[in-house]
Amino acid sequence: MSSIPTPSYPQHPPAGGRRKPRWAATAVLAAAALAGLTACSSADTPADQADAVTVAEPWAKAAEDGMTSVFAEMINDSGDEVTIVAASSPVSETTELHEVVLNAGVAGMQEKDGGFVVGADSSYLLEPGGDHLMLMDLIEPLEPGDDVPMTLTFDDGSTLRFSAPIRDFAGAQEDYGDLADHEESMHDEH
Repeated sequence: MSSIPTPSYPQHPPAGGRRKPRWAATAVLAAAALAGLTACSSADTPADQADAVTVAEPWAKAAEDGMTSVFAEMINDSGDEVTIVAASSPVSETTELHEVVLNAGVAGMQEKDGGFVVGADSSYLLEPGGDHLMLMDLIEPLEPGDDVPMTLTFDDGSTLRFSAPIRDFAGAQEDYGDLADHEESMHDEH
């Protein structure tokens, strides 16, 4: 059996006449490997809170005018809690983060102080009869089959945009009364 000769390459010193020590090449390779690992680990940590959140199953309740709500599940895949402090939409004059509370045995809505805190590696459910995004003073009717563009703002200033399909919903037939009455009664303490 014949052996395959190993090619030999000439070993010429660099232009300066000196060869770099072997440890220098090892150090360069080690630094490159470390930089690669650092880049991988920083990709696992979101740059801002909005990058940590996924909006799942969003939808908005159809409405002709006045007010309506947007619901979804906010999923935080990071190891840090995030806080949603505001929301906006071009379909309404005002959008607020709302909660449902009992006052003398009667359920009512109010703006959620402190926003929606989504725990680390957790989710936060916005649902009828619970916390939700309230679209107030609608600019146009929200018809089933259309979408509502939404923007969430986090307490670090980052934003997340999503679209919520509009659907008919027979439940949660809230009587908002006059918009001014609602704003006055629900937001006196704000």
